[in-house]
Amino acid sequence: MGSVIYNLYLEYIGTQHILLFFYLVNLVLSIVAFKLGFARQLPLLKAVIVYILLALGVIILTLFSVVKFPVTETLIILSVVLGIYRFRLHRERAQS
Repeated sequence: MGSVIYNLYLEYIGTQHILLFFYLVNLVLSIVAFKLGFARQLPLLKAVIVYILLALGVIILTLFSVVKFPVTETLIILSVVLGIYRFRLHRERAQS
């Protein structure tokens, strides 16, 4: 059992750069989830602070990904669900 993405990465690429891979993937998916999850735009300074803290927090998610917790898969599902929600919300607002 465990993480599907971890097993695929291990099978096709090996253990080289696994921390960097999971960090970058988790960071991108976390940024996507943040952008889709918050409706209003933040001021520039607040957005920079949020992204810095997000980049620091993703380190913990990366460690969980490396020990085979399905964090990356969960972020993928979260991004897809939020994307569908935002698409439907946009479509409903356009019809009104």
